[in-house]
Amino acid sequence: MLLKIKALLLVVAGTALASCGGHDESHEKGVVVEGAFVRLSAVPGQPGAAYFTIMSHGGAYRLDGISSPQVERIELHDNMSSGGMSKMSPLPPPEIGDGAMLEFKPGGRHGMLFGIAPTVRAGGRMRLTFSFTPAVRVDADVPVIGAGDPAPTDGEGEAAHEHEPAAH
Repeated sequence: MLLKIKALLLVVAGTALASCGGHDESHEKGVVVEGAFVRLSAVPGQPGAAYFTIMSHGGAYRLDGISSPQVERIELHDNMSSGGMSKMSPLPPPEIGDGAMLEFKPGGRHGMLFGIAPTVRAGGRMRLTFSFTPAVRVDADVPVIGAGDPAPTDGEGEAAHEHEPAAH
């Protein structure tokens, strides 16, 4: 199975449709987070990194941030190369246009995880919450790998949790 974490933001055409409990597939908008995983640092106590792909289906979104109960804070970063030198810099909240895909992968954009709980170990899993505008949250239970481990394949576990639009 593909690792797919999906949140659907339903757009209801009228209260009659909402009151009957059904929904029309043609009115769904959603943002999907795929292939997410966390790579721990080779040095205990140092930041780790989160990698993932975001796809927008039927609307534009902005990734406002990522959080985890197992991490003190997560910052979005980008690696830039200039004159043969690589430099990491903070990344402002990225926009994902309607029908677009945005990759966070080794050597490029990533989530930098600071203050990872000592109970987090390679081979385990970590809960990540992706917060988007418009108000959508995607929860993902993602694999954790060691610094030298290969990235997980799409077939390694599927964790999906759909949310209503975020209340905050």
